[in-house]
Amino acid sequence: MPRPIIYGALILLILAMIPPALIARTRAVPSDRRRIHFIQDMDNQGKFRAQQVNPIFADGRAMRPPVVNTVAQGELLDDDHFNKGVMPGADGKPAWVTSLPKQIPVTMDLVKRGQERFGIYCTPCHGMAGYGDGMVNKRGQLLVLTGVNGSAWVAPKNIHEPQIRSQPVGQIFNTMTHGIRTMAGYEAQIPTADRWAIVAYVKALQRSQNAQPSDIPADVRDRLELIKLPAAPAPEVPAP
Repeated sequence: MPRPIIYGALILLILAMIPPALIARTRAVPSDRRRIHFIQDMDNQGKFRAQQVNPIFADGRAMRPPVVNTVAQGELLDDDHFNKGVMPGADGKPAWVTSLPKQIPVTMDLVKRGQERFGIYCTPCHGMAGYGDGMVNKRGQLLVLTGVNGSAWVAPKNIHEPQIRSQPVGQIFNTMTHGIRTMAGYEAQIPTADRWAIVAYVKALQRSQNAQPSDIPADVRDRLELIKLPAAPAPEVPAP
């Protein structure tokens, strides 16, 4: 075969490899530029952003005020106790509530509902009993110990720590709603009533792990059967 044909074929082959190489590079390398958008549909169209000037309206504002005498329906969210876990304190400033809202009566069904929701959303990090020993935490600690990709991990809180046990129910509800530190909020995933159910279960769980004999009414305490545990075996002393 004549050399010019061979050289020409090699050049054409190299040129043919350039588009796939550019496509592969574009897909693999992050870029802050806009992606190529051949079919626009309605993705890109003229609009006014918040706080921009809009000459269409007499006041020149793009953001329109509410219609006069508009009345909110359905999502007014004016009950701060139920929706935020706060109420005005003695000084008039918002303070954490110490009781569940009137819409959430404390019943065994409520605690069981909270236990179910706790198992779904909280157990992966905080563990079944709330000691912060969930599987996500164990996996995170393993990645840190093995040094995978420079992993860093902030262990979830043990809800039985004194500073957590002393928190009012409103504060626990707020933490669950908006998150705290590296914990994300669950407002979008868990309805308000279910968040209060989890709060009720958390308080029951804290009480179960920190119960005292004085918590039992005297008339019930006298009827309880005492269980005598066997004495611990004496440690073995090695022979001289």
